[in-house]
Amino acid sequence: MSKILIVEDEVIIRTALRKLLMRNKYDVKEAASVKEATKFNLDSFDLIVSDLRLPGAPGTDLIQAAGEVPVLIMTSYASLRSAVDSMRMGAVDYIAKPFDHDEMLAAVKRVLSKAEKAAPATKVEGSTEALTGMIGSSPQMKELYAKIRKVAPTNATVLVNGETGTGKELVAKALHRESPRAEKALISVNCAAIPDTLIEAELFGHEKGAFTGAASNREGLVAAADGGTLFLDEIGELPLEAQARLLRVLQEGEVRPIGSVESRKVDVRLVAATHRDLGKLSREGKFREDLYFRINVVQLKLPPLRERGKDILALAETFVRRYCTELKKPQLVLSPEAIQAITTYTWPGNIRELENAIQRAVILCEDEREISHSLLAIDLDLVKVDDDEPALQDTRHRRSNSDPNEDLSLEDYFQRFVLEHQDSMSETELARKLGVSRKCLWERRQRLGIPRNKSSQSASGKS
Repeated sequence: MSKILIVEDEVIIRTALRKLLMRNKYDVKEAASVKEATKFNLDSFDLIVSDLRLPGAPGTDLIQAAGEVPVLIMTSYASLRSAVDSMRMGAVDYIAKPFDHDEMLAAVKRVLSKAEKAAPATKVEGSTEALTGMIGSSPQMKELYAKIRKVAPTNATVLVNGETGTGKELVAKALHRESPRAEKALISVNCAAIPDTLIEAELFGHEKGAFTGAASNREGLVAAADGGTLFLDEIGELPLEAQARLLRVLQEGEVRPIGSVESRKVDVRLVAATHRDLGKLSREGKFREDLYFRINVVQLKLPPLRERGKDILALAETFVRRYCTELKKPQLVLSPEAIQAITTYTWPGNIRELENAIQRAVILCEDEREISHSLLAIDLDLVKVDDDEPALQDTRHRRSNSDPNEDLSLEDYFQRFVLEHQDSMSETELARKLGVSRKCLWERRQRLGIPRNKSSQSASGKS
């Protein structure tokens, strides 16, 4: 059972959230301020849901105090820019008031799902500072930086595993740059991009006349990497015949060009990458088992973008700055709605998809200040919360799943609060207490049929 801390100074809202979450099988504690919240052991919670504006310290102060515990910020529509700033400070997400049950439950489930997948692994000793060319400060990336720094100075073969678009070539470049071979060449080869009939000649070279079209001697890419690093991307696509030749290079430290009777000694450090399960392929006879064991000396796992938390926003803003500079446009910023879309979307194409979306948005943006979410052209109609259960992201319009007999609707609390306090509070005070704008308060009065009485109107006139 996930443990959640609610930090909200308005008793009505706090009580509604507590009962809503408890009804949905969450273990819930509550506090009215940051000071009161810090009396708890924050590390014991799986999620903190905090209002942005609290008496005393703001809700964003909990971000640092909570450490690795995700913080979901609640804010009014009028304060969306403040919510965006809170995400830059490390909040995992935000939800705008007023919200309904479905919105809150979807947000909580989404954040908890991300946090569970992003749970930091065993602590790794060594520097966790970001490496040149790599962006991210999430626990998984810090662990990756430390491992790269440990393995880079050695000659160990490295297998980089990760989904397509996660930046496996960046890992290979970092390994090369941090190694004693940094002054020598890094040769990168995409095994999936070269036809099977040419891959051996490309990798190992050939003698003149070795096959039709071989008009002269040619040095292969393995020999070109002598003294340096050979990066074989998508090594799972390498034909079996080429795998046998590669195994000889790794075992004997020598390469023999096609058509030659002589071998040449080479000193090459191999970094291989794949998005496929090579162990499974080897068991199925689709990848040489002996080669798999030979290259699987040190395995580095690159997390998918959807599991990297606030790294997503850091990457997006980096791409915005890069493409604004390249396209000679004024430095744009992402709108609050764009940031919410970016941090909510699951990015099946990972960093490559994010970069393409940002590049497209910068090119098409006609505003001189900010990029709207529509320019990102990403489909938020269906966002997967976990592997089995999809959840609709935009839930403002749907209440069909809510129990009609639910005794703790936030709208019921809204109505009760307004009726109980409108005689003693101005509209401005009511709106501030409810965490909404005066315009939003007026609209909800109209929708719920709560007229302003004379005393509330006169109180409003004095404010």
